[in-house]
Amino acid sequence: MKGTVFFVGAGPGDPELITVKGRKHLDEADVLVYAGSLVNPELVQSCPAKAKYDSNGMSLAEMIPILVRGAQAGLHVVRLHSGDPSLYGAIVEQIELLSLQGIDSEVIPGVSSLFGAVAALNTQLTLRGVSESVIITRPKGKTLLHDHISEYSRFHETMAIFLGSDKFDEITARVAFPPDTPAVVVYHATWPDQQIITGTVRDIAEKAEAAGIRSSALLLIGQVFSPKPPGHERSYLYGEKKNDHE
Repeated sequence: MKGTVFFVGAGPGDPELITVKGRKHLDEADVLVYAGSLVNPELVQSCPAKAKYDSNGMSLAEMIPILVRGAQAGLHVVRLHSGDPSLYGAIVEQIELLSLQGIDSEVIPGVSSLFGAVAALNTQLTLRGVSESVIITRPKGKTLLHDHISEYSRFHETMAIFLGSDKFDEITARVAFPPDTPAVVVYHATWPDQQIITGTVRDIAEKAEAAGIRSSALLLIGQVFSPKPPGHERSYLYGEKKNDHE
């Protein structure tokens, strides 16, 4: 019997930041497989599913059969990811394995920790005259042999670096930004223990280390994070009205 597995983005931490559609699926779940400590326990506890599985430490060989059995039995199966499933969520390999078993998948987007972090800073990622692009990347490590952080940083656009909390010193030593470029580390964005560390490319790694931040943090670099971003122009939408012939 064919079924569907719903991949739901839980949001960055605050349980109220799950989408309305995501909350609906969570409330209807019979089977829940969730991303361990990355998902707020309040969401897991509030889910009525009788079968709940923490995927932390699970291999695909262990997890996929749980999803398949639930879907084939006609149950409402939810795979709950942190943030938005499309960013470093490794959902494609899960979807492919489910498809081989005749199981459909549907992805419900979520609020990324990136957006939670920027909201905590009361700013935006793009500013007219400062940065028109956002580069989302991660450093090399156990699961990535090479990265392109140095090359990407040469554009001097806003950068958001995931999965690098234990490598901030290495990352900031490699980027092509001037040393006085604003940099921010946001730990546990939107969680009750959220921390915001501000500095520059020159000193942000040292400040984060002094604060004891070694995991679950996002590194943001760019002039958009300056209190007064140089070159910032008021957006065209809210600027002075132009003559139709200009």
